[in-house]
Amino acid sequence: MAKKIIIAGGGHGGITCGAILAKNGYDVTIYEKNKADKMGHDWTDIFDPKAFGAVGMDMPPRDMYNFKHNMTFFGPSLTTRLVQDVPEDELEIQMERKDIYKCLISYAEKCGAKFEYGCEIEGPVMLGNRVVGIKTDKGEFLGDLVIDACGINSPLRSNLPKHLGIQNEAIEYERFYVYRAFYEKNDVGEIEDRFRVLMFYKGKLGISWVADDGDYTDVLIGRFNKIDMDEVEATLKDLRVEFPDLGEKKLRGGQFVEIPVRQPLGVLVADGYAAIGDSAFMTVPIIGSGIANSMKASAILAKTIMDDTTESYSAKTLWRYQREFYSKLGSGLAPLASIKLLLTRLAPEDLDYIFATGILNADDMTISADSTSLFAMVKDMIDPEPLKAKIKGLAGRPDILKKVLRMIKDIGAVTAVTAAMPKSYDVVAVHKWAKLYNACFKH
Repeated sequence: MAKKIIIAGGGHGGITCGAILAKNGYDVTIYEKNKADKMGHDWTDIFDPKAFGAVGMDMPPRDMYNFKHNMTFFGPSLTTRLVQDVPEDELEIQMERKDIYKCLISYAEKCGAKFEYGCEIEGPVMLGNRVVGIKTDKGEFLGDLVIDACGINSPLRSNLPKHLGIQNEAIEYERFYVYRAFYEKNDVGEIEDRFRVLMFYKGKLGISWVADDGDYTDVLIGRFNKIDMDEVEATLKDLRVEFPDLGEKKLRGGQFVEIPVRQPLGVLVADGYAAIGDSAFMTVPIIGSGIANSMKASAILAKTIMDDTTESYSAKTLWRYQREFYSKLGSGLAPLASIKLLLTRLAPEDLDYIFATGILNADDMTISADSTSLFAMVKDMIDPEPLKAKIKGLAGRPDILKKVLRMIKDIGAVTAVTAAMPKSYDVVAVHKWAKLYNACFKH
């Protein structure tokens, strides 16, 4: 009899993991609170196209996606700018999120996965220390393994017993509150910087962007604290002065969304349970992109499950998923959380200084969600020669130097701790390791 796999939530990684497992004979059901046509925000997403190949999918039809423009990063004063120069073979694609879901759902269904829509997940069903199912508004559903793909506010992760060692909630500076919408574009002639990313705009701790997407202007306003429509309208008014191509009429979008911008979970697994995607905080901490990481992780998780000859799906047998995820992606993601924390400690004028003096340069900001980019950026932050140049540039600002040196120390610590992850699952050793790992990210 085929083992029953429950995918809790319709996250990208959960769907693709379910597809791989269903294709290999597992009984897979994906429980999702929304209807199929309501899944996904009304916006475009940017991610590494190699994610499709990682899960055995063909690329979508060419008319479904475009290649992303290089981003131009502006300091708070808007007088300093850093322009990305991403090689053509590393360009990410931009695709409507609803189209991404159409592709993933169609693929999963062809592989044999089943979907239960309109099913609100409320928490885990526990038998002792083991997750054996999910509680929903339609009743309880039991399975041999529950894969948590419910997102940043997962009711599964939030309600797991604390003694399992899995962090229940994201904390301050680990969430990004975002407003995003698409506006009419005014004709102002040729625009030099099409994708403009504004750091600490108007002195606010956060990131905004104004992107020319051809037929419309894509606007994102993001903060580390909650924002409301009044703040959005005030920011839009200021942005229209700086960027006259941004029109008044909203064409679509307008959602407020929370995005994880932190290190991956210290513990991803328990008996009968594995977290993936935003449930496991697999986004890139600086840019919030997580689709490709989730899909790549889903292939690792599916293989771990299929290779479990005991069919116990215990923390011990699922630990291989955690180790391989960190080896391929997590070890590049976690140190970037230290860089993000540096940004939260800086004043706007500090960031302008860092941009103007080249301490942060265009190469540093040429970051995408692929592992090559992640590791290259972290390496540049701790390699002796580039590091000497950056520290020399801070000689006149000991206040900023102190913060940068703390970041470098934090990156070194998390790199060392991640490398010391237990090779096999022992509850005492894993919890001790996770405590050291989480301690690397104190604000």
